[in-house]
Amino acid sequence: MFSISAFPMPTHVTPQFFWTLIGFSFVLGTCIGSFLNVVIYRLPRGISLSNPRRSFCPLCKYQIPMWYNLPLVGWLVLGGKCGNCKAPISARYPMVELLTGLIFAVVTLFCFKANPYLIPAYWILLSLFIAGTYIDIDHYILPDEITLGGTVVGLVCSALIPDFLGKEIWWQNLLESLAGAVLGYVSLWLVVELGKKLFGKKRMEFASALPWEISQAEGADEPNFILDGDASPWTDLFFRPKDRLILQCPEAEIDGTVHRDLTLTIRAEGLSLQPKDATQAATEMSLEQVNHMKGTCDSVVIPREAMGLGDVKFMALVGAFLGWKGVLFTIFAASMIGSVVALTLILLRKREWAQRVPFGPYLAGGATLYLFYGAAILHWYLSLSQPNLN
Repeated sequence: MFSISAFPMPTHVTPQFFWTLIGFSFVLGTCIGSFLNVVIYRLPRGISLSNPRRSFCPLCKYQIPMWYNLPLVGWLVLGGKCGNCKAPISARYPMVELLTGLIFAVVTLFCFKANPYLIPAYWILLSLFIAGTYIDIDHYILPDEITLGGTVVGLVCSALIPDFLGKEIWWQNLLESLAGAVLGYVSLWLVVELGKKLFGKKRMEFASALPWEISQAEGADEPNFILDGDASPWTDLFFRPKDRLILQCPEAEIDGTVHRDLTLTIRAEGLSLQPKDATQAATEMSLEQVNHMKGTCDSVVIPREAMGLGDVKFMALVGAFLGWKGVLFTIFAASMIGSVVALTLILLRKREWAQRVPFGPYLAGGATLYLFYGAAILHWYLSLSQPNLN
């Protein structure tokens, strides 16, 4: 843990060496940012991070020559376009490189005097935050390679780096890191379970019947449930074995056969057709037997989660690096940040944007805030209840 008090240049090194080190950190960060762009694009798509070895245009698959693959410079030289097909290349790529470079430089600036051994550990942590944030925004997932892999790295760092979590002995740091990882996982898992109990079903009723359909686009990994043009991925609806999608249907067409006035209950593996006439028996079908479903409904019950297990594992990563205090601070700060962002977007009449932002970026923001300013914020907060606190 370090704070703004670590900003002054260390007295035991020359100014030239110190600012050269800051510059080196920035350049190294931009190179790591270039690799993070590869991770952000390839990891959620199941593409190898090493094959192909060079970055490629997402549209024409042309591999970018090494001399155009320099961080920041390459995108500017190419004018933000593919050198082969001239398709636009997102400005996100240089933004990630610049952000990572700045973060690496700031970590070195803040941390060099306090404990230089912490620098590579926090470089790794914040790199994981950047990759996880963008993947979560794009795909609403936090891959295990980032969350669980990062947790292992945090535990290893706690054992190898002196004074990693404020303890003098390595095994005490390791226990603190392990306790933080467990607390991070358990605390957010409890939030997920409580959220499922309280908000695990979304019931909607309509003045007139709306069209619905379950279909899978060519090349897609999973089908979508489409209600009046709004699509929900299959895995979002059936996160747990007991999840049920329940539709009250004036009409439902299943593989060309039309059924009227029924309750249609869809599970991850099958469905049940219950006529509104209670004297008629329900029909059970396996989804493997069904190719296409559509119809109309005047009410629907949609299963939902407060958040995904990726967020739970992400908090284990936070706890492994920042300890139990960091976990509690991160959850509180993430909730506050999320509330402020949501309220701001609502006031700007962008409510739909607020609903699309996953919780992972807020957790990363809260943890980063703790990393840089946690000690100062906690001291300020305690001083409110203890005015004589120095």
